[in-house]
This record gives sequence, structure tokens and C-alpha cells, in this order.
Amino acid sequence: MSREPSVFLAVKSIVSVSLGLSLAGCASNSSNNTSGNPKPTLVSVTTQPTSQTVTAGQSATFTVVATGTPPLTYQWQKAGMNISSANAATYTTPATTPADSGSSFDVVITNPAGSTTSNSVTLTVTATPAAPTITTQPANQTVTAGQTATFTVVASGTAPLSYQWQKNGTNITAATSASYTTPVTTTADSGEQFRVILSNTAGSDPSSIATLTVNPSTGGSSIDVVTYHYDNLRTGQNVNEMTLTPANVKQATFGKLGEFAVDGLVDAQPLLLSNVTIPGKGNKNVLYAVTEHDSVYAFDADSITSTGGTVLWQTTALLSGETTSDNRGCGQVTPEIGITSTPVIDRSRNALYLIAMSKDSNGNYYQRLHALDLTTGKELFGGPVTIQATYPGTGDNSSNGSVVFDAKQYKERPGLLQIGGTIYTMWSSHCDIRPYTGWIIAYSADTLAQLSGGVLNLVPNGSEGSVWMSGTAPAADPSGNIYAILGNGDFDTTLNAQGFPSNSDCGNCFVKITSAAPLKLLDYFTPLNTVSESNGDVDFGSGGPLLLPDVVDTAGTVHHLALGSGKDANIYVLDRDNMGKFNGNADNIYQLITGQLSGGIYSKPSYFNGTVYYGAVNDTIKAFPIVNALLANSPSSHSDHSFPYPGATPCISASGMTNGIVWVVENSNPAVLHAYDATNLANELYNSNQAANARDHFSNNKFITPMVANGRVYVGTSKSVAVFGLL
Repeated sequence: MSREPSVFLAVKSIVSVSLGLSLAGCASNSSNNTSGNPKPTLVSVTTQPTSQTVTAGQSATFTVVATGTPPLTYQWQKAGMNISSANAATYTTPATTPADSGSSFDVVITNPAGSTTSNSVTLTVTATPAAPTITTQPANQTVTAGQTATFTVVASGTAPLSYQWQKNGTNITAATSASYTTPVTTTADSGEQFRVILSNTAGSDPSSIATLTVNPSTGGSSIDVVTYHYDNLRTGQNVNEMTLTPANVKQATFGKLGEFAVDGLVDAQPLLLSNVTIPGKGNKNVLYAVTEHDSVYAFDADSITSTGGTVLWQTTALLSGETTSDNRGCGQVTPEIGITSTPVIDRSRNALYLIAMSKDSNGNYYQRLHALDLTTGKELFGGPVTIQATYPGTGDNSSNGSVVFDAKQYKERPGLLQIGGTIYTMWSSHCDIRPYTGWIIAYSADTLAQLSGGVLNLVPNGSEGSVWMSGTAPAADPSGNIYAILGNGDFDTTLNAQGFPSNSDCGNCFVKITSAAPLKLLDYFTPLNTVSESNGDVDFGSGGPLLLPDVVDTAGTVHHLALGSGKDANIYVLDRDNMGKFNGNADNIYQLITGQLSGGIYSKPSYFNGTVYYGAVNDTIKAFPIVNALLANSPSSHSDHSFPYPGATPCISASGMTNGIVWVVENSNPAVLHAYDATNLANELYNSNQAANARDHFSNNKFITPMVANGRVYVGTSKSVAVFGLL
């Protein structure tokens, strides 16, 4: 009988035991996993990385937050490719270059349960900001005592640029734009030094120093009035009136001094310059007046007496063989149309700019822009130039895909606006006699050439929508944006993605427009019932705009506000930075005040010392204070007297913030000049019907606003400029 060797048996035994232990161990582990260790949780991203924008040369950091069974491992990717050593929850790029802009990044996060990829995000790399560089330094200024001086700088660099003007090395409060205009000067200001510090995120650049020289005044005048209602905000306030006060404006000491006779209606506000050198006549204070007979007058402002005054020069805007226009079948400006709108004066260019309408013997009508020498009345810059324009559109008077400006269908009723080296014109219809649309046309103040891109039509595919504003003027904010209110006209209630009328027709709109060519509609407001307003001829384009100086609420927030009102008798207060556009369900505007004006507005409100003054049709003059950056919902005071159509456009004179007087003209027969205490309109200081024997009477004129300067009040009439002052 054979037997296994003892060594073999020993090995076999060891192997068997070993295998048995191994199998037993496997069975034991399997049993423990099932009952004691949970399955790993897959990664979940709780905070996705976000897109980043940096400046070239900077780094960008992307971060992710994730949960799941640890350990978590990270792999960042750029454009789908792994980034070496980018293995943390946060990844910071190397210094970026413009070539990196648009790159996409994500991160793959892995744990024992698997992998999850984050959202893909984008890196935007902007150019390195350029520090400000002054390209045109402020220039020395020489003025006469009583005038203001304006210093201007032109600079380049990455926007936004910040400006801080200094006088003698000390910051000037609120002097933070590219130009700074001093208060009215005295000889004590001569020798003052001005400069501006420009800055942006990349650095700063101080300008060179400009010196102010103030020469003594040789005449009685002390300020210039070069545009409608004194300034481009159209505040209507002259706070440099040092002669007229509530104490001396009364019938016993104040009244009509005389009238400068002219040859037609004075529908435009007169303008005034101090210390103008007239050839052969010396240094004069000059009152400029224009008439509907197409005449321009320069009067010696100090020569007025009860029998008249001295004409320094007179000229006509008519070309040979022409006459003034007829009234075009409309009684708004009648019996003739010549120079209707308030001109503008540019003393630095020695120019008076105006628009004149005329016709020739063949029945052709013309609108022309003139620039006249302030000292002689001679034409400047090769003028005049004929107003001609086309604009893409299929609206009234269109041909071959463009609307065409037809001179006979329009008059220049709103006052001219000048911003820098550009003159802006806006055009009114004759009544509602079609065809007409809403034109804005810009010209160079240096050459009278129409600007390239200087034509904008705001109703190019419809009809009506001209700019009337009852003879007031478009406004402009310190940044140079233009504001005007269009009359009734087509408005497209279907809006595009930006909230603008889909067919580009913005009749009955309060508009904000770029001043730089190409002219463009930036923002607007029109009431929710705009279509019915236009159809019913109760548009709010019958009134003119007022831009308020900056107002601050109790939280310290600065607000940029504009006011407009029209035939609907509402007061619309708009945020100039977000005007509200159109909403058929609600007017999304800063403030709407209803029920406080007794009639429509055919004028404009004016501003003084935190108060807005209104003169509606068949209503009293009303004062609305501004409290916590809001217009009061009801007036703080009002006049006892009510004003018939067209109401009144207030003008305010004051010595700084004191001695405020509100001046208005009543369109009656005879016309009446009223003066009210600005702090309490119930206190009438004077009116021109008070004196015996019709001492202060003058003829009426519909839309005229008084102009107050240097102790005198000037009022355009149907045949003169009436002058009031201390007797």
C-alpha cells in the first residue's frame, strides 16, 4: 500500500488552511460593506464660477463651491483643455492680454462617485485705461466787471473723466465739468488764477494755470443776456440784479421809461450785451431786438427816454427782391412772418445768430440762418445759408424714401440753442396745416454749414409732431444733452426691445437728444394717453421745458430733474437719467402732479431759490417749492390775479438768493407788466395799470416773456421794446 510523503502532506495542509482563511475573510468583508458603509455621493456644484471682466495686465480669479463625498479633486479647463496645476477650488489666471478676451473656463470636479463639470464662464479683457491728457489748455480770460468768465479744457483719456476746477489752488465747489463759468465778476477778481485737475482710474493731469483779468465797467450795464431765459437750463432767473428790489419796485418809484420803436411784432425775447465797441460810436451797452418784419436792431440801451432811444445800427434779413412771408393761413403768427424765434449771441465769435423766413416774387418761401456782426450788423461767415434737409422716412412730404424739409410749411418758433460751436434749430408748423413733421437741424457756428449727421426727424414715418413750445426754447444739460417737447403727432405704441417707438415716430414726446452728430434720440417720455392727447389736440408740447439745477434728497442722493407741461394741465417731473419712455398702463416717471393748474400751459415754468413758478391759462401765478428733491403737490403761494390765454411765462430777478421778484406779462389790451414778491406771490409789488393817466401802458403781444437786466425790464410789444426801470 503506497502512502503520500510526509512533506507533501504538510504543504497541502498549509495551502488548505490558507485558502480557507482567505475565503472566510472575503465573505466577512462583503457582509460588512452592505450593512455599514453608505454609497459615495456624486459631486454637486452649489456655487458656479462667474464670468470675469479685467483690464489687460490684471489677473482674473474663478471660484467654485461644491459638495459630495470627499476627497474632491479639481481640474480647471480653458476652452475645454486642462490647465496645468489648476487643481484647487479657485483658479487665478496669469496676467491677461487682450488676446485672452472671450476665453471660456470651467472646472471638472471628481470624487469616488464620479465627475461633474461646472458651467462654462467667459473672461473679458478690456484695454488698459489711458490716463487723462489735456489737449486744449484753459486760456486766459479778460472780461469787464459785471460779466462772467468761462474757462474750458479739452482732454482725452479713458472715460469717465473727472474734473475739479480750482481758484488760486483751492477747489471750487460743484465746478466739476469740462467748463467753469465764474459768478459775475468785479475788479477785485482781477488776477485770480484758475486751473482744473483731470483724473480717471489711470491717473490725473493738472492743467496749466489761466489768469482772469477784469477791466472796470465804463457804463451802467453789468451782465450779458445772450440766450432765451438767461441760460441753457432755461431757468428764467437772473440772480445778478443789484438795482431792482421789492422795496423800490412800486408805482411811485418804478415805471415805463420809454419804448424803442421798431417796424413789426417783437415775438422774440430781446438780448443784451454790455460794453460793445461800436465803430464810430464808442463803447456801448447794446440791446438787440428782432421783428416779424425781418429787421434786426441794435439800440443804445442807456439812451432810452420817454420819447424813444438811439439806434446804433439796423439791418434787414431779407435778400434783394424778397418780402416777409404771409401768415400761411394761420393766425398764430400774423400778419407776417419774419424773425420769430429768440436769437443767440456768441460774444467770442462776435456773432448774433438768427433764423429769418421770407418769400420771393415767384411765391417761393425761404428759411435762412444768419450770423450778424455784433458791432455793425453785417453778415458773417459767408452767410446767410438756406435751410434744406432730408431724412430717411416715408412720412409727410416724403419722396423716394426720404422726408423733405419744405420751408413754406414751417417757422422757427422755438428759440435757438447754442452748445459750443453748434447752433441748433427746431421747427414749428403753421397751426396744424399738413404736411409737416418734427425736424431738428444743426449748423456750425463758425461756417454756418449744416453738420454732417446734424439732421434728425422725430416723426419720419408719420405726420405732425413739430416743436412749438409757445416760443420758449429747447434746453441743454451740463453734459450737452438737448431737451425739447414735441407737439401732437404720430406715436408708435408698439415699442422695440429698447423701449423706443418701433416705427421711429415720437410725436407728443419730451425728448432727450445727443448734441454731437449724428443727432440721436437718447431717451423720451410720453403720457400713457398720448394717442388720444394728439387726436384731441391736447398735447403737452404746447409748453416749454425747464431743467432744474441739481437737487439733493435727505439721503444725499443727487437728482437731475426736468419739468414739462402742456394743454393737459398736468405737471410732469422727469428724471433726466431715466425719463420713463412709454407705458400704456402707467406713467413710469419721477413725479406726476395733477389738478393743480386751472388751465393748459402755453408757456414754461421758471426756477428760483428752490421754487418753481407756473403761469397757466386762466390761472394765477403759482409757486411750487422743492422739498426733499420733490416738487410740492400744491403751491405754497399764488397771485391774486388770474391771467388769460396764453397765461404767462415767469422771469425772476434777484440779488443772489435775496430780493427775488417774479415778473410776468399779461396778454390783455393794454398789456400789463406785473411784479410779485418771489417769497409770497400774494404780494404784488407793481403792475403797469397802477399809475395815473396810462403812464406805464404798452401794447400787447401774445407769447412774450420779460427780460430783466441791469435795473431795467424789457418787454417786446407789437410795435416796440418797452423799457421799465426806476424813475
